[in-house]
Amino acid sequence: MNKVSYFIVNAFTTELYKGNPAAVCLLDTAIPESTMQKIAQEISVPTTAFVQKKDNDFFLRWFTPAKEIPICGHGTIASAFLLWKQGIVPVNSSITFQTFSGPLQRFGLMS
Repeated sequence: MNKVSYFIVNAFTTELYKGNPAAVCLLDTAIPESTMQKIAQEISVPTTAFVQKKDNDFFLRWFTPAKEIPICGHGTIASAFLLWKQGIVPVNSSITFQTFSGPLQRFGLMS
């Protein structure tokens, strides 16, 4: 069984229980798309982001409880925030996510 850690992050706010919630799942290894969809249904927030690190790249996919979506702003911001806060990426470093919609880059931790 693969280990999947997840966090709920509220984007676009500095206050608890405000903003736009997204679940961010950190994957040790790839999991099937059907499993990602089931996890998104179970967590049941507007968007669940799945982040997997491979070598120096981060791969990112987004699922609503109903389907996979091609891009999600608050899911991307939540994913970058979590990688910085968990110390996976240094706070002052940029992050490039590889997605089906092309590469997306975030610069530095927002306060």
